[in-house]
Amino acid sequence: MDKERVLLVDDEEEFTQALAERLENRGLRVRSVASGAAAIEAVKEIYYDAVILDMAMPDMDGTETLKELLKVNPDIQVIFLAGHATLEKGIEAVKLGAMDFLEKPVKFDPLLKKISQAKANKAILVQKRAEEKMKNIIGKKGW
Repeated sequence: MDKERVLLVDDEEEFTQALAERLENRGLRVRSVASGAAAIEAVKEIYYDAVILDMAMPDMDGTETLKELLKVNPDIQVIFLAGHATLEKGIEAVKLGAMDFLEKPVKFDPLLKKISQAKANKAILVQKRAEEKMKNIIGKKGW
């Protein structure tokens, strides 16, 4: 089975490098970008099983980035990270379409589980879309 493909989006370069290294050591394929705009371009180029997105970034914050990512790919699985998480921020992120919300410093094992869950969620969504497409084709053909 393919290892998860992860996009890290955080303007804190040291944090991103350290987390990317740990994920890569577990066999995951990781790309890191430092802004919301770069994340949007990255998801246009290739699919990711999970996007780990910092809530607080200059220029385009995590919330705005999430909205734009969902326009590019409505099935994208986003895990928000925040330095000073609050219940309200977590609820807002999930309502907007994030898969989950974790607080920095992120605990590594729960993050790995969330990434695996994101890949599974995405597979289910892709399967549902394929089934819907087949139903539409069969319906149009009248078989």
